[in-house]
Amino acid sequence: MTAEVARVAAAQNSEAKDHNLVSEQARETISKGVHYEKRPVKGTDGKPVAGLFNAWITLDNPSQFNSYTTDMVKATILAFRAASAARDVVAVVFTGAGDKAFCTGGNTKEYAEYYAGNPQEYRGYMRLFNDMVSAIIGCDKPVICRVNGMRIGGGQEIGMACDFSIAQDLARFGQAGPKHGSAPIGGATDFLPVMIGCEQAMVSGLLCEPFSAHKAYRLGVICEVVPALKVDGKFVANPTVITDRYLDEYGRIIHGEPKTGAAAAEGQALLKRGTIDLSLLDEKVEALCTKLLYTFPECTTKTVEELRKPKLNAWNANKENARDWLALNMMTEGRAGFRAFNEGTRETGREVDFVALRRALAANTPWSDELTESIMPRVRS
Repeated sequence: MTAEVARVAAAQNSEAKDHNLVSEQARETISKGVHYEKRPVKGTDGKPVAGLFNAWITLDNPSQFNSYTTDMVKATILAFRAASAARDVVAVVFTGAGDKAFCTGGNTKEYAEYYAGNPQEYRGYMRLFNDMVSAIIGCDKPVICRVNGMRIGGGQEIGMACDFSIAQDLARFGQAGPKHGSAPIGGATDFLPVMIGCEQAMVSGLLCEPFSAHKAYRLGVICEVVPALKVDGKFVANPTVITDRYLDEYGRIIHGEPKTGAAAAEGQALLKRGTIDLSLLDEKVEALCTKLLYTFPECTTKTVEELRKPKLNAWNANKENARDWLALNMMTEGRAGFRAFNEGTRETGREVDFVALRRALAANTPWSDELTESIMPRVRS
């Protein structure tokens, strides 16, 4: 930056309006569990570029797999607004703390202990959740999801609201809705058909079977996947999934599918021997941010806005009726499902007795406290 350019920039900055909703100090007072940090963007020479940054927004609740509480949702909204308004920010990196999870969705403990049975309260919470998704998908800067671990349930939904996703290959992806008393209508039913097609969307949204980062890459849910497991000082691909591309006897691509039998046991043993290193993930994220640096900023924003439209149109068409349904569902299946997950154990499992529930409803049994209690997880003979 020449002295004249720097002088003009400084003069302009002194007169610039603040487009943030709240001050930085006010944002910090409610930022429990969410960190906002500006990190210098790197040039093609690998060196930090003076005066330009990437905004890193980190969900920091690793003891609960970075699930978001009500306060964390508020802080995430404000963090994305701050990043969007920041004139010196090139791109946003959205990630989670640690190496186990990006995010596993809403905080089940809070759901079970406060929102279950309180539809009016959950409806207010879902207003905040909708605003969080809208803040991500409406950010004026490109948003990169740095998938440092599991991206499940609502975590998958806020991840798919981002523009790019780069994952370490031990991460798993998927929905949890119909298995745990909800429907994946916080973004998944809007984004999945657009991103991977209606049939695969049905498989993911309805069956709730987690899939590997390699399969996520094959389906088009993420744009890059890198190893994170180091064994004897060298990076190795996820040893628990098939990472070679080939067809099975039915002509299906099985790249990214779980290994079985002896191969699965060997993979687990190798996994236990290794250590997790996310340096390659960070390199890929930084490299993408560098590519974005060398573009016209307004042209980039406009391109991002246009390419988001298929997801955005679906989201805006459905988010309000989804919010209403999810609130009312907290009186019945949501209440049962979240309680089961929160109260269940390794011994009992964390799902309701689906067969007993279906039999009861088939017999025209009304929802009641007694029905809910009867299907809670317990050790069964």
